[in-house]
Amino acid sequence: MIRLDWPGLMHAGLHVLRLKPDEFWALTPAELQLMLGLTANNAPMGRSRLDALSEAFPDETEDLGDG
Repeated sequence: MIRLDWPGLMHAGLHVLRLKPDEFWALTPAELQLMLGLTANNAPMGRSRLDALSEAFPDETEDLGDG
C-alpha cells in the first residue's frame, strides 16, 4: 500500500499552488505531482503503451442510425 503525506500534499496544493479546496480534491495524486514538478518520468507515452491502453479500454461507439 502506498502511503501519502496528506498534510504535505494539502499544504503544497492549497498554499504553494493556491488551489481552492474543490480544485485540490478533484486532482489525482499524479496530477498534483505533475503540477508540483515532482514527476520522475517526463517522457511521452510510447506506442506500445498506447496500444495496450487502447486494447484494455476500447472506445465505445453508439449506433446513431444515420449511416
